[in-house]
Amino acid sequence: MQSTIYLAGGCYWGTQHFLKQIDGVLSTTVGFANGNTPNPTYEQVCTHTTGYAETVRVDYDPTQVSLTFLLKLYFMTVDPTAVNRQGEDRGDQYRTGIYYTEPSDLPTIQQSIAQLATQHQMPIAIEVFPLRNFYPAHSDHQNYLDKNPHGYCHINPNLFELAKNAKEK
Repeated sequence: MQSTIYLAGGCYWGTQHFLKQIDGVLSTTVGFANGNTPNPTYEQVCTHTTGYAETVRVDYDPTQVSLTFLLKLYFMTVDPTAVNRQGEDRGDQYRTGIYYTEPSDLPTIQQSIAQLATQHQMPIAIEVFPLRNFYPAHSDHQNYLDKNPHGYCHINPNLFELAKNAKEK
């Protein structure tokens, strides 16, 4: 059994590296979601004219990991109140977002966002929309931190170990 969710969490390199270590995640692909230009390149997205967010497609087995648990872990890697930025990255392609393909996922997403909001005084800036489109990034960007272990990442490295050991209770 497989389900898919698309998560934008700033630079997609770290988000992918974190998510793929979670038990029950079957595969991850970095790319660009919910923009206006067909088949954009990284360079085009960086011009801030395409409307895309750097996003990770997450294929997971819901019998091994729930969407609620995936979102809980994802929230640990982002500043959910930041608009168009994460870490040192600035611009609309670094916005946070949850993009779903199954309408039945929306109540779970909304409930998770509502729970997250109780932990913050500022409004939650994570956008939630149905997925309109997704284009995988060039192969150089796939599994980037595996190929470049000292590459830039806005996520605290201690969280990668947490992802490996995270167990749903």
